[in-house]
Amino acid sequence: MPIPRAWSGIVPAVLLALLTQASTAAPQRVGGAVLTPVAPETLPGFPGPEPAAALDAFRRVCAAPPPALPQPAGVAGDPAALAEACAAAAGDRGDAAAFFREHFDAFRVERPGSERPGFLTGYFEPELTGSLEPGPNFTAPVLARPDDLVSLGPGETRPGLDPNLRAARATADGFAPYPDRAAIEDGALGSRARPILWLRDAVDLLVLQVQGSGRVRLPDGRAVRVLYDGRNGRPYTAVAKLIVQEGHLPLEGLTLARWTGWLREHPDIARRLIRANASYIFFRLAEVADPTLGPPGAANAPLSPGRSLAVDSTLWRYGLPFWLAGPLPGAAPGETGRMVVAADTGSAIVGPARGDLFVGTGDEAGVAAGNLRDAIGFVVLLPKRLALRGDAP
Repeated sequence: MPIPRAWSGIVPAVLLALLTQASTAAPQRVGGAVLTPVAPETLPGFPGPEPAAALDAFRRVCAAPPPALPQPAGVAGDPAALAEACAAAAGDRGDAAAFFREHFDAFRVERPGSERPGFLTGYFEPELTGSLEPGPNFTAPVLARPDDLVSLGPGETRPGLDPNLRAARATADGFAPYPDRAAIEDGALGSRARPILWLRDAVDLLVLQVQGSGRVRLPDGRAVRVLYDGRNGRPYTAVAKLIVQEGHLPLEGLTLARWTGWLREHPDIARRLIRANASYIFFRLAEVADPTLGPPGAANAPLSPGRSLAVDSTLWRYGLPFWLAGPLPGAAPGETGRMVVAADTGSAIVGPARGDLFVGTGDEAGVAAGNLRDAIGFVVLLPKRLALRGDAP
């Protein structure tokens, strides 16, 4: 709670310093990683050539409604301090670089014993072809969220359920595990299987479910957005990994286009491998309000291409800026790092120095996302409690 300015002459300076230190001190460890203070001016290229783009992404997270699944207590990032930074960002600020330096302290995320500082992958919003009605060219239904699906937050469970399951099925007798992909495809949902549109085939549906959202072009030329609306809570298995493990394709040079093309050429094997992924995603339809932005992430803010980062939401609070120390897709000449903002999460994004960068929409973004598998340094920017120091308006 901020100390009123009028108290500045009453509260002893030592006590004020102790209170400030207690409020602004960063956790020494997050998920096994050590947070080491670092001066921003020692980070090569910080805060990047376009810090205003990062500030825009930060503002979008600040303005978003609360996430559907609240983050667990104890995630890194003081919520009161982050709220102060959001309030300051809402004003008309011309110097984005100064904003980040003024409102955040930088900490290098270091993992003792690890050979690489961190690991970054990419994801994108696919553009697919679909129809609101089934037909010979549109055979794969995209299902709406069933009314008996109960989503479970981090650490949340239900009596009698495996605690590793992240969803449950509400029944007359309590809760049960939700059907896996194969069972759903075989009709386990009955009348609760409500298609919202149809895609060309099961491979397109898999791509949509792996990415978590997409844009779909309808036969009349209109584009609609298909947004994540829950999952069955079963473990995710990467079909591309199964293709490599069974020796069908080599890992080297394995792109999205290559492994999805291989699946279409081998439909019988494709059906078996796709059904081996027990995870199943449900969706809802929405308009494409701004074609330059991606779909809402887990933080409920539209994703900013090249600036929105999916993080482990059990460790990091949405809205935290991160400095990614290393070259990234579409990097400007001389760019040695980039400021991004935590705005999303994913079941495969686990650990304090693990991130998934949203790179954009469409085929080119898909290629860039598929090629992004790099060791990279993570520096988290934790918000200061400026109001406690009497520096905030």
